[in-house]
Amino acid sequence: MKARTITLIAMAISSASYAAVESKPATQATIDANQTLYKALPFNNKKDFENAQKGFIAKQDIVTIKNGKGDVVWDLEAYKKFITLDAKAPDSVNPSLWRNAQLNVINGLFKVTDGIYQVRGYDLTNITFVEGKTGWIVFDPLISQETAQAALEFINAELGERPVTAVIYSHSHIDHFGGVRGIVDEADVAAGKVQIVASHGFTEHAVSENVIAGNAMGRRAIYMYGALLPKNERGGVNGGLGQTTSTGLATLIRPTLVIEKTGEEHVIDGVKMVFQYTPGSEAPTEINTWFPEKKALWMAENSTNTMHNILTLRGAQVRDALKWSYYLNQTIEMWGDDVEVKFQSHHWPMWGQEEIVDYFKLQRDMYKYTHDQTVRLMNQGYIGSEISEIIQFPEEIDKNWNTRGYYGTLRHNSRAVYQRYMGWYSGNPSDLNNLPPTNAAVKYVEYMGGESAVIDKARQDFAAGNYRWVAEVLKHVVFANPQSKKGKALLADAYEQLGYQAESGPWRSVYLQGAYELRNGTPSAGGTNTASPDIIKNMPPEMLFDYLAVRLLPEKSAGKDYAINIDFTDLDEQYTLYIENSVLNHTTKLNDDPDVSLTLTKEALDNVQLGTVTLEQAIASGDIKLKGDKEVFKDFVGMLDTFNFWFNIVTP
Repeated sequence: MKARTITLIAMAISSASYAAVESKPATQATIDANQTLYKALPFNNKKDFENAQKGFIAKQDIVTIKNGKGDVVWDLEAYKKFITLDAKAPDSVNPSLWRNAQLNVINGLFKVTDGIYQVRGYDLTNITFVEGKTGWIVFDPLISQETAQAALEFINAELGERPVTAVIYSHSHIDHFGGVRGIVDEADVAAGKVQIVASHGFTEHAVSENVIAGNAMGRRAIYMYGALLPKNERGGVNGGLGQTTSTGLATLIRPTLVIEKTGEEHVIDGVKMVFQYTPGSEAPTEINTWFPEKKALWMAENSTNTMHNILTLRGAQVRDALKWSYYLNQTIEMWGDDVEVKFQSHHWPMWGQEEIVDYFKLQRDMYKYTHDQTVRLMNQGYIGSEISEIIQFPEEIDKNWNTRGYYGTLRHNSRAVYQRYMGWYSGNPSDLNNLPPTNAAVKYVEYMGGESAVIDKARQDFAAGNYRWVAEVLKHVVFANPQSKKGKALLADAYEQLGYQAESGPWRSVYLQGAYELRNGTPSAGGTNTASPDIIKNMPPEMLFDYLAVRLLPEKSAGKDYAINIDFTDLDEQYTLYIENSVLNHTTKLNDDPDVSLTLTKEALDNVQLGTVTLEQAIASGDIKLKGDKEVFKDFVGMLDTFNFWFNIVTP
């Protein structure tokens, strides 16, 4: 996620959480580093600005969207007030990232081609409307129901009101389905009035992506998206794929039509579509869509106008760069001769067959080069950190705006490829059982002559603009002594300058969020709602049991041997949970003599998970019925760990 996972469903950071300590200006070293890009990159090429504004129909004067309580869930104006098309990049922003931010604040309703429209600037994602025979076919209804509803109302006001007759989820990341209830009534889906289309395995992946590791991923997503950063030239500027994520209610309605294979054709509300099934590319399950009658190609998120992530910085399973490049080559072979316009769920479209094919080739080769050259260097004996210093794109890829690293970067993508093949171990015996950060930091600082000596030397390197090294060495000072005011202050200064120089939106956010927390401490309020009601309701029992298993505290479960039968009456499904050897296992083979049995509906369990009722209330009301030793179940519940969302990252 992308950021863009269930851990980002309800970001609720108030303005009161913004940095109490004022940020600092760019140093001369940062200014000089940023200025060099004006000579290195083709800033005179304005084609993207032409494409981003082509087909413009209308825009709303103010794009600030609120929920039913009056809380702002999307505020494009926070960016538009300082990011304008004619403004030169501030000293504190990488000029290439600034250019991307300028393109992403171009918002409104746009015509892509006959019968296809996009509303852009209403969330991290674009929402696409295809004119069907009787209504709108909507592709990727944003993150939040509030933003999707606002986009639908906007296009209906401009082009005439039409019902939504179908929704296509391009893939299983939340910014591509979360707003569905803002444009569709589930009763109409159940009645067959609205189709919901997605690819094989969509619901499972949409729900599961961050269930097991959701707490850790959500905390790190705060860094990746700079959730606490003010929106200004020294704070949040751009997320790479779009400005940022909306913070409304994410929803989900299950698909009614599932795409199983490439080449599958369907006529949806009178519009012929041909699908390309691309599992294991940008998402575990994803589909591109070809409109043969319009010669238009929807690329989902398999190609955007940037380099994407092979491994997202919030944490996830490593994506397959080789498979990704294969699918892009397949796209060229299937439709490259006929395509006249390509468009996708982020950024702006492109027109012209030759330009589009050249674009696809660069996207394909960007991922394949990253894969092939990383593996080549890996087989020469280099490790991930060394490869990231050595590997460079050829000029054709490096100097093209559509392959710049606004979201992913060659540095961390090459490490991801290495990780996919080789894992965490570098092969050097000293890394096999190395000390954890705090233990190592104490010895590093001792060997380097003590905290004061390290800080004195680091100040000299900071003055020389050696911010990467300052960050490396002062990390040890802070982990050896978390109370080191001078160490934390100088480390924050180094992170800040690295953020100002970063071309990648997530890299900028990570550095600046790190500086924020060093200066102001780890937050304790705000944060994320780990799952919306729709996510919980679509979580199958097996996934819930796997989640409970990772919460089991070994010190409380040691020596316990329990069998718990569970009967879901509404699903007609029965399970037995076994707690033994400090491990929780589940099976559909029922135990004949359990310690305790529960009879309940999945809805009753969902309500307990969502906090609408307590477990005790559900038992007292009869929604959950217990038979056998009730103390066993009470003991089991007491074995479950709870996770602190605001764990430390830049301090121990």
